[in-house]
Amino acid sequence: MTRGFSFSLPVMVVVSAIAFVYFCTVFVFTDRWFGLMTSPGIMNAVAYTAVAVMCVLNYVFAIFMDPGRVPSTFLPDIEDSKVPIHEIKRKGGDLRYCQKCSHFKPPRAHHCRVCKICVLRMDHHCTWINNCVGHANYKVLLVGSLTNDSQNDKQQSADSFRILYVISGLLLVPLSMALSGLLGWHIYLILQNKTTIEYHEGVRATWLEERAGNAYKHPYDLGAYDNLTTVLGSNIICWICPTSKHIGNGLRFRTAYDGLPVTSTSK
Repeated sequence: MTRGFSFSLPVMVVVSAIAFVYFCTVFVFTDRWFGLMTSPGIMNAVAYTAVAVMCVLNYVFAIFMDPGRVPSTFLPDIEDSKVPIHEIKRKGGDLRYCQKCSHFKPPRAHHCRVCKICVLRMDHHCTWINNCVGHANYKVLLVGSLTNDSQNDKQQSADSFRILYVISGLLLVPLSMALSGLLGWHIYLILQNKTTIEYHEGVRATWLEERAGNAYKHPYDLGAYDNLTTVLGSNIICWICPTSKHIGNGLRFRTAYDGLPVTSTSK
C-alpha cells in the first residue's frame, strides 16, 4: 500500500545530497582516478551506480510505503486463547483506545501526531523520509558508500576540484557516522525484537519490576534468530531486499508467552 507525497524540505535536502555525491563520485572522482572510459573506470562507475540505485529505491520505498494503518474494524478479542498478551492503559487498566482515530489499538500500535493515524508496530516518525517507520515499511535498508582519496595530490592543491573533495567529505563523513550509528541501534532493536518506543517503555518497566523485586522480560523477545526472522523474513537471501510478504497483518505478533495463560501489559 502506498501513500501520497507532500513537499518536505528534509527530503529535498537528502535527495540533493545523494545527487551531488553521485555526480562527484562518478563524473569527477572516478574520471580523474581511472578515466571514465577505461575498463577500471567503467567497472567502478557501474558498481557505484548499482549501489546508488539500490539506495534511491529503498529511500523511495521508505517515503511512499504506508507504514501500516490500524483497520477501523479492529476489535480486540480478550477471550482468544491464541493472543496471550493484551496491552492495557497504565491508568484504569482499560484496553487501549485511540480517541483521535476512534478505534482500539492493537498490540504495539501507537498514534502518530504528525501523520494523524494509528501506526501498526510503530517505531518512530522520521523527518528525513516524511513518514512513520512502522510495521509495513520497517524493513528498508539504506546502504551507504564512502570513498577516500588516499593519494598525496600536492601538485593540484590549488585545483578547482579541491572544493568538491571538501564538500563531499563534509557530506559523507557525518552522514556515514550518523547512518552507522543508526544501523547499529536498529540491529540492537531487531535482535531484541523491540521498536524505539518499546525500548523507552522497557526502561521504565524494568525499573518498576526491579522495585517490586521481579525481573522484566520483553514479551516479544523470541531469541536473537527468531527475532531476526520475524522482522527480516526466514529467507536470508531476501534480508537485504525491501520485501514485506512475511510480516503478516500487524494485528498479532508472536510472543514469548504463546501457549501460556492470557496476561496483560500496561502501556
